[in-house]
Amino acid sequence: MEDQREALRKIITTLAVKNEEIQTFIYSLKQMLLNMEANSAKVQEDLEAEFQSLFSVLEELKEGMLMKIKQDRASRTYELQNQLAACTRALESSEELLETANQTLQATDSEDFPQAAKQIKDGVTMAPAFRLSLKAKVSDNMSHLMVDFAQERQMLQALKFLPVPSAPIIDLAESLVADNCVTLVWRMPGEDSKIDHYVLEYRRTNFEGPPRLKEDHPWMVIEGIRQTEYTLTGLKFDMKYMNFRVKACNKAVAGEFSEPVTLETPAFMFRLDASTSHQNLRVDELSVEWDAMGGKVQDIKAREKDGKGRTASPVNSPARGTPSPKRMPSGRGGRDRFTAESYTVLGDTLIDGGEHYWEVRYEPDSKAFGVGVAYRSLGRFEQLGKTASSWCLHVNNWLQVSFTAKHANKVKVLDAPVPDCLGVHCDFHQGLLSFYNARTKQVLHTFKAKFTQPLLPAFTVWCGSFQVTTGLQVPSSVRCLQKRGSATSSSNTSLT
Repeated sequence: MEDQREALRKIITTLAVKNEEIQTFIYSLKQMLLNMEANSAKVQEDLEAEFQSLFSVLEELKEGMLMKIKQDRASRTYELQNQLAACTRALESSEELLETANQTLQATDSEDFPQAAKQIKDGVTMAPAFRLSLKAKVSDNMSHLMVDFAQERQMLQALKFLPVPSAPIIDLAESLVADNCVTLVWRMPGEDSKIDHYVLEYRRTNFEGPPRLKEDHPWMVIEGIRQTEYTLTGLKFDMKYMNFRVKACNKAVAGEFSEPVTLETPAFMFRLDASTSHQNLRVDELSVEWDAMGGKVQDIKAREKDGKGRTASPVNSPARGTPSPKRMPSGRGGRDRFTAESYTVLGDTLIDGGEHYWEVRYEPDSKAFGVGVAYRSLGRFEQLGKTASSWCLHVNNWLQVSFTAKHANKVKVLDAPVPDCLGVHCDFHQGLLSFYNARTKQVLHTFKAKFTQPLLPAFTVWCGSFQVTTGLQVPSSVRCLQKRGSATSSSNTSLT
């Protein structure tokens, strides 16, 4: 009977999952219908606008050409009318002279003939008819203003919808994840000279493989990319993977998205475990502030009472989405809280292998501050660097300023300016713990040890505050420095 019940439960689970998938797909289809209506209305409106724009250009061109014809006609008419008027006046004058000459020739008075003949001769010499050009100043041919739009008509008749660009292909071999940056490279399956730009979308996820239909994080969009590659910089890798997809766009239409790809974004992600902190430290996920009134205990109890506390369950951290197997399964409990002069708080994720990197920025006015790593067994009264189970860099601004490396109650004064932001690199298997100026990546100190237990990030502060940055990859410059300097670090001998 119990086996049948278990089998039925599995069937119910399978059906529930399938129903959810179908419901999600139905929602997707309905959304596609709505999008199709909206998109078809938009392209229709755009088409009408484009044709109206074309009509406007043609109408403007027509008006300009008609105006040029009218102006040329008016100019030619003016010239021909002036020439016609001049010829008419010359003809009238010539006819008068001709009549006078005939009358003189027929006259019988021989005494006045010489004088009359001379006057007629002088009149002919000065007559406009003999100074007039009998060639028209302008032509009546208007063929230079004729047009032939046969070629343009063919072009217009050949107009079609712009072809939809093909989906790009993301080149995983050329893409790169490093230094909290992602460089994505893609190519088009064929030559397409009409592509104007690309659109890249990405989102974070904790699931390997193809993107799921439903995700907690939305797609982030980057538009207007002109090249076939793009680099996202300054990312915080607080989830295990990132999904990417790209589409090509021409002047009017966008193509389909590429096949989405999933890239792993390995980084060390942790939070501060408030259940380990000294009661004078006010902890808020990745920041700590000294509280001389010791209000943290009461604050924790109040939040635990109303169900909003986070003190004993760092595993449920929403920033990671899924719990890490290295994350401590429960808080240390009140009896293990650091106390007395150990103003310490630990991270909530164990380091038991690999390389990890994180940064911390502390308030320069803090009277004392320390950062490093410790075994989980670090005693509640023990201070960082004063036992064999912890390693740290320590800044002291009280009474006298000092910048030191500490381990097993041994101290080495560091001859370097104190940076406002420190980088910590832990290579567990190599037994290397290095501290850097987070801005310049200058090595400040390197511990070389044989770690016998898993480590936890550890911090201490007195009369001050600090902020931790996690989700960081080991910077390439740090890896290079480690390779060059691990064998030549002379500052280790007094502390290891």
